[in-house]
Amino acid sequence: MSTGVLWVATVTPTENQLSLLRLTKRTQRWNIRLNSTSGLFVSSSLVANPSTSSEERVYDVVLKQAALVRERRIGSSRVVEDLVVVPGNRNLLNEAYDRCREVCAEYAKTFYLGTLLMTPERQRAVWAIYVWCRRTDELVDGPNASYINSTALDRWEKRLTDLFEGRPFDMYDAALSDTVSKFPVDIQPFKDMIEGMRLDLRKSRYKTFDELYLYCYYVAGTVGLMSVPVMGIAPDSKASTENVYNAALALGIANQLTNILRDVGEDARRGRIYLPHDELELAGISEDDIFRGIVTDKWRNFMKGQIKRARMFFDEAEKGVIELNSASRWPVWASLVLYRQILDAIEANDYNNFTKRAYVGKAKKLLSLPVAYARALVGPSKLIGMVNT
Repeated sequence: MSTGVLWVATVTPTENQLSLLRLTKRTQRWNIRLNSTSGLFVSSSLVANPSTSSEERVYDVVLKQAALVRERRIGSSRVVEDLVVVPGNRNLLNEAYDRCREVCAEYAKTFYLGTLLMTPERQRAVWAIYVWCRRTDELVDGPNASYINSTALDRWEKRLTDLFEGRPFDMYDAALSDTVSKFPVDIQPFKDMIEGMRLDLRKSRYKTFDELYLYCYYVAGTVGLMSVPVMGIAPDSKASTENVYNAALALGIANQLTNILRDVGEDARRGRIYLPHDELELAGISEDDIFRGIVTDKWRNFMKGQIKRARMFFDEAEKGVIELNSASRWPVWASLVLYRQILDAIEANDYNNFTKRAYVGKAKKLLSLPVAYARALVGPSKLIGMVNT
């Protein structure tokens, strides 16, 4: 890397064992459901057998990414065929990044503003990752979604493999191909996001939170694992690589849970329910109740529990944001602060997420940016044991 610091951590076997214990504790905290009679949270059956949980499956991806960062050495970068090595084509690569910047600036204005504090190389890399994620999401949610099938997603995954091997198909692919040649980014989170798109093609109900957690990882938690190698970890951070990745994962899960809670009515009109079926049953809520979209006391109590869980993920995410490279913290803090406010807006709407869309107004967004910036100025925590809780 020409700028910034590549922070490399060694995760020892002992640390892995301790991390697995902390993972189990987090599973016990997060995998909760609302008791319809007492209004209290009770543990899911998955706690009794955490080795089968989706969270541990995702944790394997976290460890793989941490190992990739550890093994990466200066001089190991690949070159992007036909774009970097051919004289005169550096301008073509610059144009590819410029196009990624334009897309990010148009569709993610607040996030784009935050990226301007990053080093130029990190800016470009984050823009390239954003554009790939957006294009992937639009395969199933965009204007041509009705024409997308599993075969189309298989072709998209083949293109992904090609660009990771230095064979980009178009200019947007070229930007990402160059990015993954310079940063220790693993292909697995990208493949997992495509798997999330496959789920959207064949699945519209989720039996348990464990199932929903895996979906949230596929479509949003993956973004954190893609981005941390680019954003970088502060050189004075005392946190392990995998703890920072776990926090980035938690932010993605929190954001997606927030999206789900905000869009209950919109999803229901499309015949989809992204809520744990067993928890709905415990709360005494049927699918017909959701399709009718009537706010009742049962619904309010159910939503309070769902919002509480989302906030727990946000709390976990905060522990990792302060460990990021100083130039990369602001856009992440901005995302965290603004998405948390969507949960506040759901509450302000009296939990009516059937016919009212919870959103953060422009004025409130503008007021939140200085708050996010102030938090971004705070460096890695020196509190003993903070990353071990």
